[in-house]
Amino acid sequence: MPKLIIATRGSKLALAQARWVASQLEGLHPGLAVELNIIKTTGDKILDVPLAQVGGKGLFVKEIEDALLAGAADLAVHSMKDVPSELPQGLVLEAVTRREDPRDALISPTAMEIKGLPTGARVGTSSLRRQAQLLALRPSLEMVPLRGNVDTRLKKLTEEGLDAIILAEAGLARLGLDTVERAPIPTGVMLPAVGQGALGLEIRGDDAATRELIAPLNHVDTAAAVAAERAFLARLEGGCQVPIAGHATLEKGIVKFTGLVAGLDGKRLVTGGGLAPPAGAAAMGAQVAQEILDDGGREILAQVYGEAPA
Repeated sequence: MPKLIIATRGSKLALAQARWVASQLEGLHPGLAVELNIIKTTGDKILDVPLAQVGGKGLFVKEIEDALLAGAADLAVHSMKDVPSELPQGLVLEAVTRREDPRDALISPTAMEIKGLPTGARVGTSSLRRQAQLLALRPSLEMVPLRGNVDTRLKKLTEEGLDAIILAEAGLARLGLDTVERAPIPTGVMLPAVGQGALGLEIRGDDAATRELIAPLNHVDTAAAVAAERAFLARLEGGCQVPIAGHATLEKGIVKFTGLVAGLDGKRLVTGGGLAPPAGAAAMGAQVAQEILDDGGREILAQVYGEAPA
């Protein structure tokens, strides 16, 4: 019986995502046995420090990629937003799954939208991207560092007396947390992280057998949108812990992309956008990044990198 080993983080969300991929593959390929290799990453081990202060790229993927390269796994399942724009030599991002809702979600006992939060409200988030956009909208908000898995963050909402927390809508949906009251934030109000809502399937570049097994899971429209977003991120040389946001959609055969670079205090934001056919999505994303860099983004990023390790 053929066997496939999936490398994954051990959080509830990561396991839910890996098990979903496993079930899809087992359904597509009767007789295929799929096993999980649960790996603790640097991002999972350091929970008492904001990620931006930890520094480095790939905090949630490096050890998983090491397992792939070592042959301890055949396939890695990642939250696409955690995957750095550059992959280690020998590995390829072979498939991108159909995207879930890419929006962020506001969870608050008192407000259903950001403008409804009281002056001075304490908002929990681990993301500099969210922080910058929140402060741009509401400079009076107080940002409270928030680490841990989804369950931990939901508990901290009440335990730490926070007025709100911001989480990814896709993660809440994948965990089946339908009873958690939240308000998805329109992408026109808060741009999501690059790749948010999609899963990335990473394999060794020379593994033709696994490539063939996972090919049906690649969602062409999502892949084109994510290609624009990741090219944008790559041109900015940004990681997932930098206030960079980007979101693309494919409508009527055209990829529409909007990107953003922001200062940590939200006082400076530079945005840009573009349109391209799917084949030109990556080039367009890179072009938007260049325009943003030339329009002040370069200075913003230089300041950010001076304040928080990349």
